[in-house]
Amino acid sequence: MASASRKRLSTSESDPRQGADAGVPCCVTAVSHLYGERTVLDNVSFTVASGEMVAIVGPSGAGKTTLLRLVAGMLGPVVGDIYVYGVRPFEIADAAARTELVGMMQQRLDLVPQLSARHNVDAGMLGRWSLLRSLAGLLLPVAYEPTTSALERVGLAGRESDRVGRLSGGEQQRVALARVLVQDPKLILADEPVSSLDPALADELLSLFRSVVQERGRSVIATLHNPDLARRHFDRVIGLRHGRLVFDVSSADLTAGLLAELYGTALPDSPVVTVDSPGVTRSPGPWVD
Repeated sequence: MASASRKRLSTSESDPRQGADAGVPCCVTAVSHLYGERTVLDNVSFTVASGEMVAIVGPSGAGKTTLLRLVAGMLGPVVGDIYVYGVRPFEIADAAARTELVGMMQQRLDLVPQLSARHNVDAGMLGRWSLLRSLAGLLLPVAYEPTTSALERVGLAGRESDRVGRLSGGEQQRVALARVLVQDPKLILADEPVSSLDPALADELLSLFRSVVQERGRSVIATLHNPDLARRHFDRVIGLRHGRLVFDVSSADLTAGLLAELYGTALPDSPVVTVDSPGVTRSPGPWVD
């Protein structure tokens, strides 16, 4: 993408209706992005349907996390357009409005270990609560019914007062999921939601994730390093390599050949390329993309 400039260019300038359908959860159109002079995304396009769960897979440095940050409105694309339910998330100045539109589970979860599970889940409402209400929720032991229900739904009933720092990795993932349920955004993003978990626990957490999201009819875009988990728990899989879209297929059509094209000759940290490889996972680490 040698011709990209630092000025944001909109593909919808020629057709303002392109990608602006208010009924479409997410529409990414010809998006490219730069960090300095380095191209991290190059002409990426895809659309997410209502209720659809989409996994983005690819090697480290492929641009997966950057793409999620763009959809979340944390960044604005240098070239192209991103619409979430008909609006550009990067242009939403009001924090409460953006919170209602998009919610993101960060790779490092952004939990406060010194605080209780309840207080961490309550944080999903901070974009909507007033400062006074937020302080009251932090200082007073007030049970907020949606928080209690969300913790119960993810299997942490009765653990509201437990400090997050004393919970296991899987339990902390459940707290992060409960926080998203309380936030209840229209579009849910998840950046490597199970990267620090062993294969069996990762499979269990993604099953729970899919179940609670389907109950609410939400759409999901998640990044994963494990293609086998993507195939089992998501409707569609997008492959990114060097910032470019390599494939966009239904999970049933994800083949060993496509994965070989994406990763080279082997899956990450696996000696064999096979869609049915059990428990292919990646060690936890400070991944960038």
